[in-house]
Amino acid sequence: MLVSGLILGLLGSLHCVGMCGPIAFMLPVDRSNSFKKVSQVAIYHIGRLLAYSLIGLAFGILGKSFYLFGVQQQLSVVIGLLMIVIVLLPHKTISKYNLSKPLYKLISKVKTSLGKALKKKTADTFLTIGFLNGFLPCGLVYMAVFGAVATGSLLQGSLYMLLFGLGTIPLMTTAIYLGKFLNSTIKQRIQKAIPVFVVIIGVLFILRGLGLGIPYISPAPMIEMASSAIECH
Repeated sequence: MLVSGLILGLLGSLHCVGMCGPIAFMLPVDRSNSFKKVSQVAIYHIGRLLAYSLIGLAFGILGKSFYLFGVQQQLSVVIGLLMIVIVLLPHKTISKYNLSKPLYKLISKVKTSLGKALKKKTADTFLTIGFLNGFLPCGLVYMAVFGAVATGSLLQGSLYMLLFGLGTIPLMTTAIYLGKFLNSTIKQRIQKAIPVFVVIIGVLFILRGLGLGIPYISPAPMIEMASSAIECH
């Protein structure tokens, strides 16, 4: 299931370029020194990964609480269904229930801080920009957060978001170096592939929650496995 976070990042990174591309294009990198530019871009990505990991840790705690109450499997099914429903619902319907609206003041502060950071070229600038960038509202990040909650673990929740962030690095880095390099046809094809893969991940979470005894995909609940082991003895 953790690998789905990496693949979601890889496939969805075109969406990231569309949402966060302007920030990436405006990075105050040193274009006269190749080594310095590479290190600055790397620090920017480290900042993003740190933000994603902290988000995953926070929502992993939420998932852990569900696990302690013994409803992790039900939660996995609910999250899988939510992923599928959100993808299938019309965009206008989703916009009416934009969960980021109550956070507009906080988001505004993040954007203001980003604007200030983009004007600087100090050693910590790129880490700050990347870190703040990771907290900007994004539909794809919300999907990854669902996955982090479903892990039911602090460590795995953080790792899920870290892998998601790693998946976005190749295309985001290419965007920084080459700018608008993809033609509209390729963009449209990748954008169409993103919802399909989100649905596949949703189905995997549902199967995982059902505990059908399918190795790696839908393992049997721990209680059933323990009962089987006792019967064997």
